[in-house]
Amino acid sequence: MPYGAHPRDILFRGEKPFPILPACDHYAGNEKLWLKALALQSELGPIFDLTCDCEDGAAPGREKEHAELVVNTIMSAANVHGRAGARVHDYSHPHWKADVDVIVSGAGTKLSHITIPKPTAARQVAEMINYIGTVAARHGVKRDIPINVLVETHGALHEAFEIAALPCMQVLDFGLMDLVSAHHGAIPSTAMRSPGQFEHHLTVRAQTEIVAAALANGIVPAHGVTLDLKNPQTAHSDALRARKEFGFLRKWSIHPIQIQPIVDAMKPQHAEVEDAARILLAAQRADWGPIQDEGELHDRATYRYFWEVLQKARVTGVALPEAALKAFF
Repeated sequence: MPYGAHPRDILFRGEKPFPILPACDHYAGNEKLWLKALALQSELGPIFDLTCDCEDGAAPGREKEHAELVVNTIMSAANVHGRAGARVHDYSHPHWKADVDVIVSGAGTKLSHITIPKPTAARQVAEMINYIGTVAARHGVKRDIPINVLVETHGALHEAFEIAALPCMQVLDFGLMDLVSAHHGAIPSTAMRSPGQFEHHLTVRAQTEIVAAALANGIVPAHGVTLDLKNPQTAHSDALRARKEFGFLRKWSIHPIQIQPIVDAMKPQHAEVEDAARILLAAQRADWGPIQDEGELHDRATYRYFWEVLQKARVTGVALPEAALKAFF
């Protein structure tokens, strides 16, 4: 029996589909750790992204060599899922353009993303995005490279909405540590970890504004780091609070033991996935007109929600019903 129209063709006509990304973004600073992460990604599947870090990973004076190692890693056979990107140096650093030159020219066809750290104004991000696009075009890269921006300064927080609205934007990241430091002691160090980060009014304000700016512009809000590397349950509980209380849809990992707990906290619940599959299959049979399901009315407004549930389940490793797999994936 042939399947009906696909939800991506029906539900998003004239609109930008929301990015469906792995729920975890794993940061690592050297080649050994990148390859270890890619080996884990190969084992678990593309349930997390890898960000090869130039900003904190490159030794002073060896920025070019570090960027070249990033290219080698991203273009290597180890990157089987193509879910690896890079964080370049910030706008004020003299090497940020050289980072872009090396990484985009060498790996622009396969980069999953470029992360821009520490902007203080939307115009800085716009200039960097423009330069990335110029370098890509010069080297025959026929795609827009997705951009993640780290909000960790007063200026970026003030202009978060403008940053989120820029072209090629994919993720708005919450940079907790630098943002707390930028408050000159007005926020205590206890707010760099839980429960303080979820309770202090200034960090709560920052998180809610970042999430609101991201979602209003159709991009993904990502929560920052969990400092506790000994207890993976801390990363899980942080991710769960970030997801349930603030609306973050993704979180950083800074150690491999944090990856699976973060994904487990962020992924859709099995019951919701079952509901989404049942409703969308019925909607497809009804040619995407309104339906009743268990006494409730559903139409294209709810179909959009449930379609994203299925996609998020797919990228977080949640098993989908066989009928939904065949119809939609």
